[in-house]
Amino acid sequence: MTTPYETTISQLLDAALMHVPFDGWSETTFKAAISDTGMDAALARSVCPRGAVDLALAFHTRGDRAMLERLKTEDLSDLKFRDKIAAAVRFRLQAVADKEAVRRGTTLFALPHHAADGAKAIWGTCDLIWDALGDTSDDLNWYTKRATLSAVYSSTVLYWLGDDSLDQQATWDFLDRRIDNVMQIEKIKAQVNGNPALKGLLAGPNWLFRHIKAPTKEPKTDLPGMIDPRR
Repeated sequence: MTTPYETTISQLLDAALMHVPFDGWSETTFKAAISDTGMDAALARSVCPRGAVDLALAFHTRGDRAMLERLKTEDLSDLKFRDKIAAAVRFRLQAVADKEAVRRGTTLFALPHHAADGAKAIWGTCDLIWDALGDTSDDLNWYTKRATLSAVYSSTVLYWLGDDSLDQQATWDFLDRRIDNVMQIEKIKAQVNGNPALKGLLAGPNWLFRHIKAPTKEPKTDLPGMIDPRR
Protein backbone atom coordinates (compact mmCIF):
# COMPACT_ATOMS: atom_id res chain seq x y z
CA MET A 1 0.00 0.00 0.00
CA THR A 2 1.34 3.42 -0.97
CA THR A 3 1.80 5.82 1.94
CA PRO A 4 0.93 9.55 1.79
CA TYR A 5 4.67 10.27 1.96
CA GLU A 6 5.37 8.06 -1.06
CA THR A 7 2.49 9.58 -2.99
CA THR A 8 3.68 13.11 -2.29
CA ILE A 9 7.29 12.50 -3.23
CA SER A 10 6.21 10.59 -6.35
CA GLN A 11 4.12 13.56 -7.50
CA LEU A 12 7.05 15.92 -6.97
CA LEU A 13 9.43 13.55 -8.75
CA ASP A 14 7.17 13.19 -11.80
CA ALA A 15 6.91 16.96 -12.05
CA ALA A 16 10.64 17.49 -11.52
CA LEU A 17 11.63 15.08 -14.29
CA MET A 18 10.20 17.52 -16.83
CA HIS A 19 12.73 20.14 -15.71
CA VAL A 20 15.82 18.06 -14.87
CA PRO A 21 17.16 17.93 -18.48
CA PHE A 22 17.27 21.74 -18.50
CA ASP A 23 18.07 22.73 -14.91
CA GLY A 24 19.51 19.54 -13.41
CA TRP A 25 18.67 18.34 -9.91
CA SER A 26 18.67 21.91 -8.65
CA GLU A 27 16.67 24.26 -6.47
CA THR A 28 15.20 25.73 -9.66
CA THR A 29 13.87 22.29 -10.60
CA PHE A 30 12.49 21.69 -7.13
CA LYS A 31 10.61 24.98 -7.08
CA ALA A 32 9.25 24.29 -10.55
CA ALA A 33 7.99 20.89 -9.37
CA ILE A 34 6.20 22.52 -6.44
CA SER A 35 4.61 25.04 -8.79
CA ASP A 36 3.59 22.42 -11.35
CA THR A 37 1.92 20.20 -8.75
CA GLY A 38 0.29 23.09 -6.93
CA MET A 39 1.60 21.60 -3.73
CA ASP A 40 2.04 23.58 -0.57
CA ALA A 41 5.71 24.53 -0.31
CA ALA A 42 5.87 23.58 3.37
CA LEU A 43 4.55 20.10 2.58
CA ALA A 44 7.07 19.68 -0.23
CA ARG A 45 9.90 20.72 2.07
CA SER A 46 8.72 18.36 4.76
CA VAL A 47 9.11 15.32 2.47
CA CYS A 48 12.22 16.66 0.72
CA PRO A 49 14.20 18.72 3.26
CA ARG A 50 17.15 18.91 0.84
CA GLY A 51 14.99 19.70 -2.14
CA ALA A 52 16.10 18.27 -5.45
CA VAL A 53 18.81 16.14 -3.83
CA ASP A 54 16.11 14.10 -2.13
CA LEU A 55 14.21 13.88 -5.41
CA ALA A 56 17.33 12.59 -7.18
CA LEU A 57 17.65 9.87 -4.56
CA ALA A 58 13.94 9.07 -4.94
CA PHE A 59 14.52 8.74 -8.68
CA HIS A 60 17.31 6.25 -7.99
CA THR A 61 15.08 4.31 -5.59
CA ARG A 62 12.33 4.17 -8.21
CA GLY A 63 14.77 2.52 -10.60
CA ASP A 64 15.79 0.01 -7.94
CA ARG A 65 12.17 -0.96 -7.38
CA ALA A 66 11.58 -1.46 -11.10
CA MET A 67 14.67 -3.68 -11.27
CA LEU A 68 13.47 -5.82 -8.37
CA GLU A 69 10.04 -6.22 -9.93
CA ARG A 70 11.61 -7.43 -13.16
CA LEU A 71 13.89 -9.82 -11.32
CA LYS A 72 10.78 -11.36 -9.76
CA THR A 73 9.14 -11.96 -13.14
CA GLU A 74 12.12 -13.01 -15.28
CA ASP A 75 13.19 -16.67 -15.37
CA LEU A 76 16.94 -16.69 -14.73
CA SER A 77 17.13 -20.30 -13.55
CA ASP A 78 19.09 -21.52 -16.56
CA LEU A 79 21.74 -18.79 -16.32
CA LYS A 80 25.14 -19.09 -14.69
CA PHE A 81 25.46 -16.92 -11.61
CA ARG A 82 27.74 -14.40 -13.32
CA ASP A 83 25.09 -14.06 -16.04
CA LYS A 84 22.40 -13.48 -13.41
CA ILE A 85 24.48 -10.61 -12.05
CA ALA A 86 24.87 -9.18 -15.55
CA ALA A 87 21.13 -9.51 -16.15
CA ALA A 88 20.33 -7.66 -12.90
CA VAL A 89 22.62 -4.76 -13.82
CA ARG A 90 21.09 -4.68 -17.29
CA PHE A 91 17.58 -4.63 -15.83
CA ARG A 92 18.59 -1.75 -13.57
CA LEU A 93 19.79 0.37 -16.47
CA GLN A 94 16.82 -0.57 -18.64
CA ALA A 95 14.54 0.67 -15.86
CA VAL A 96 15.71 4.22 -16.64
CA ALA A 97 13.31 6.05 -18.93
CA ASP A 98 15.37 9.26 -19.07
CA LYS A 99 19.12 8.86 -19.44
CA GLU A 100 19.61 12.62 -19.07
CA ALA A 101 18.18 12.44 -15.55
CA VAL A 102 20.90 9.92 -14.67
CA ARG A 103 23.55 12.05 -16.35
CA ARG A 104 22.48 15.03 -14.27
CA GLY A 105 22.47 12.81 -11.20
CA THR A 106 26.06 11.72 -11.73
CA THR A 107 27.02 15.39 -11.91
CA LEU A 108 25.16 16.12 -8.69
CA PHE A 109 26.65 13.22 -6.74
CA ALA A 110 30.14 13.95 -8.03
CA LEU A 111 30.10 17.08 -5.87
CA PRO A 112 32.08 16.51 -2.65
CA HIS A 113 29.19 17.38 -0.33
CA HIS A 114 26.88 14.90 -2.07
CA ALA A 115 29.39 12.14 -2.86
CA ALA A 116 28.45 10.10 0.22
CA ASP A 117 24.79 10.08 -0.88
CA GLY A 118 25.78 8.87 -4.33
CA ALA A 119 28.03 6.13 -2.97
CA LYS A 120 25.31 4.99 -0.58
CA ALA A 121 22.78 4.82 -3.43
CA ILE A 122 25.08 2.68 -5.57
CA TRP A 123 25.94 0.41 -2.66
CA GLY A 124 22.22 0.05 -1.92
CA THR A 125 21.50 -1.00 -5.50
CA CYS A 126 24.21 -3.64 -5.42
CA ASP A 127 23.04 -4.88 -2.02
CA LEU A 128 19.54 -5.31 -3.44
CA ILE A 129 20.92 -7.27 -6.40
CA TRP A 130 22.86 -9.68 -4.20
CA ASP A 131 19.91 -10.16 -1.85
CA ALA A 132 17.50 -10.72 -4.74
CA LEU A 133 19.79 -13.36 -6.21
CA GLY A 134 19.92 -15.24 -2.92
CA ASP A 135 23.23 -14.21 -1.37
CA THR A 136 23.48 -15.50 2.20
CA SER A 137 27.04 -14.48 3.07
CA ASP A 138 27.46 -12.93 6.52
CA ASP A 139 31.22 -12.45 6.70
CA LEU A 140 33.85 -10.48 4.79
CA ASN A 141 32.42 -11.82 1.54
CA TRP A 142 29.30 -9.74 2.17
CA TYR A 143 31.44 -6.61 1.82
CA THR A 144 33.69 -7.75 -1.02
CA LYS A 145 30.75 -8.87 -3.17
CA ARG A 146 29.00 -5.54 -2.85
CA ALA A 147 32.16 -3.47 -3.20
CA THR A 148 33.16 -5.34 -6.35
CA LEU A 149 29.70 -5.08 -7.88
CA SER A 150 29.57 -1.37 -6.98
CA ALA A 151 32.75 -0.84 -9.02
CA VAL A 152 31.34 -2.84 -11.94
CA TYR A 153 28.00 -1.06 -11.78
CA SER A 154 29.52 2.43 -11.54
CA SER A 155 31.85 1.93 -14.50
CA THR A 156 29.03 0.42 -16.55
CA VAL A 157 26.74 3.39 -15.84
CA LEU A 158 29.42 5.81 -17.01
CA TYR A 159 29.96 3.79 -20.19
CA TRP A 160 26.21 3.54 -20.76
CA LEU A 161 25.78 7.30 -20.52
CA GLY A 162 27.98 7.74 -23.58
CA ASP A 163 26.75 4.70 -25.50
CA ASP A 164 24.79 5.33 -28.69
CA SER A 165 25.05 1.79 -30.07
CA LEU A 166 22.01 -0.15 -31.27
CA ASP A 167 20.02 -1.46 -28.27
CA GLN A 168 22.93 -0.43 -26.01
CA GLN A 169 24.81 -3.54 -27.12
CA ALA A 170 28.20 -1.89 -26.55
CA THR A 171 27.25 -1.35 -22.91
CA TRP A 172 26.25 -4.98 -22.39
CA ASP A 173 29.53 -6.11 -23.96
CA PHE A 174 31.40 -3.74 -21.65
CA LEU A 175 29.50 -5.15 -18.67
CA ASP A 176 30.41 -8.71 -19.64
CA ARG A 177 34.09 -7.75 -19.86
CA ARG A 178 34.04 -6.16 -16.41
CA ILE A 179 32.44 -9.24 -14.89
CA ASP A 180 35.02 -11.43 -16.63
CA ASN A 181 37.73 -9.29 -15.02
CA VAL A 182 36.17 -9.88 -11.59
CA MET A 183 35.99 -13.62 -12.20
CA GLN A 184 39.69 -13.65 -13.05
CA ILE A 185 40.46 -11.86 -9.78
CA GLU A 186 38.42 -14.42 -7.84
CA LYS A 187 40.31 -17.22 -9.56
CA ILE A 188 43.64 -15.68 -8.55
CA LYS A 189 42.43 -15.28 -4.96
CA ALA A 190 41.49 -18.96 -4.84
CA GLN A 191 44.91 -19.94 -6.16
CA VAL A 192 46.66 -17.77 -3.56
CA ASN A 193 44.59 -19.17 -0.70
CA GLY A 194 45.30 -22.70 -1.89
CA ASN A 195 49.06 -22.17 -2.08
CA PRO A 196 50.78 -23.92 0.88
CA ALA A 197 53.70 -21.52 0.67
CA LEU A 198 51.43 -18.58 1.39
CA LYS A 199 49.25 -20.27 3.99
CA GLY A 200 51.40 -19.18 6.94
CA LEU A 201 51.77 -15.65 5.60
CA LEU A 202 48.00 -15.26 5.32
CA ALA A 203 47.18 -16.85 8.68
CA GLY A 204 46.94 -13.50 10.50
CA PRO A 205 44.80 -11.68 7.94
CA ASN A 206 42.56 -14.71 7.47
CA TRP A 207 42.01 -14.95 11.22
CA LEU A 208 40.92 -11.30 11.30
CA PHE A 209 38.70 -11.67 8.24
CA ARG A 210 36.86 -14.59 9.83
CA HIS A 211 35.78 -12.28 12.66
CA ILE A 212 34.24 -9.67 10.37
CA LYS A 213 30.47 -9.96 10.17
CA ALA A 214 27.94 -8.40 7.82
CA PRO A 215 25.54 -5.75 9.17
CA THR A 216 22.44 -7.14 10.80
CA LYS A 217 19.34 -6.87 8.63
CA GLU A 218 16.95 -6.67 11.61
CA PRO A 219 16.76 -4.57 13.57
CA LYS A 220 17.89 -1.83 11.23
CA THR A 221 21.16 -0.14 12.11
CA ASP A 222 23.29 2.59 10.63
CA LEU A 223 26.49 0.82 11.64
CA PRO A 224 28.53 -0.55 8.71
CA GLY A 225 29.29 -3.90 10.37
CA MET A 226 30.50 -5.54 13.53
CA ILE A 227 33.15 -7.78 15.01
CA ASP A 228 31.75 -11.03 16.37
CA PRO A 229 33.53 -11.73 19.70
CA ARG A 230 32.36 -15.34 19.67
CA ARG A 231 34.58 -16.31 16.76
